[in-house]
Amino acid sequence: MGNILEYSGIVTKIRAMEAKLLSPEQFTQIAGMGSVPEIAEYLKKNTAYADVLNSLAQDQIHRGNIEKLLTQSLYHDYTKLYRFCGQKQRRVMKLIMKNYEVDLINYCLRIVINRYKQPFDLNYKKAFFDRYSQISIEKLITSRTTDELIENLKGTEYYVPLKKIKDSQQDVTLYDYNLALDLYFFTSTWKEQKKVLKKEDLEIFIRDRGSRIDLLNLQWIYRAKKYYNMKPADIYLLLIPIHYKLSTDLVKEMVEAPGLEEFEAALARTTYARHYNFQQDLTVEKMYTDCLRALYAADRRRSPYSIAAINTYLFLKEEEIKKLTTAMECVRYGLSPGETLAYVGGRTQ
Repeated sequence: MGNILEYSGIVTKIRAMEAKLLSPEQFTQIAGMGSVPEIAEYLKKNTAYADVLNSLAQDQIHRGNIEKLLTQSLYHDYTKLYRFCGQKQRRVMKLIMKNYEVDLINYCLRIVINRYKQPFDLNYKKAFFDRYSQISIEKLITSRTTDELIENLKGTEYYVPLKKIKDSQQDVTLYDYNLALDLYFFTSTWKEQKKVLKKEDLEIFIRDRGSRIDLLNLQWIYRAKKYYNMKPADIYLLLIPIHYKLSTDLVKEMVEAPGLEEFEAALARTTYARHYNFQQDLTVEKMYTDCLRALYAADRRRSPYSIAAINTYLFLKEEEIKKLTTAMECVRYGLSPGETLAYVGGRTQ
């Protein structure tokens, strides 16, 4: 009863928001459109994205601007949910916020390390981050070098791990920073979840985050072997040092497998391979997404009045935005509706 009382308001809100997510039929319509402006017009007239897209003037309708507004739509939904949350649920929302913070820092690192001539384009994120984040976008946009960027993160939890990697060697690459940030993010939230969550919510968060870590490690081992022919010692450095349902011995077997065939034989013995069919020409990314979608849906069925409702909705919203972005790119390059749908992939809900 306690959970029902705590979550009834936010679950009702989520149901109303989820009803506005795009249907598979709508994605089929979008895939058949002839231009990005046509997609924008459809979204303005027929979907919940009208609220953000109506601010776009006709001469501003191009993929980059639309993507920014789609991201703002995600931020608006986060804000709506946060307002409905009590203190207990807001702790979860703050853990989720760290995903957006890491994405922001990685974007800024790409700008300064690759020395892009374009200035930072972050104004559309500023209001949201000013309200919910420990990171100051106003400071970040003044950064012109990696050193300046890291110093502008001083006072946030990301400063120490990034400074540590900066000071550890002379030629630090973007890849090194991304890896250090990912490892810090997963290990720190794994520890923090036990401090801020209790009982059923903690069990759900551990299951969701643990599965995500396992699946990412599987992806990284697979890519390291298939595309980069990396040595086992180098692959171990990629991996998040947390094993949820993957035993240490099984991870070792996959990392040290002499080829893809041996890796796949070991993969077939994981709990993920037993529950999901990996032999249907799935990409690694689709495998990851399909597994998480099934997991979130199962969590919500078992525990409808819990953080599973929040986790599932935000996952579906993020995936919808990724699919819309992919669909626009496909249409922009003149792919057929069938090819576009193949890239978008399956159902959105």
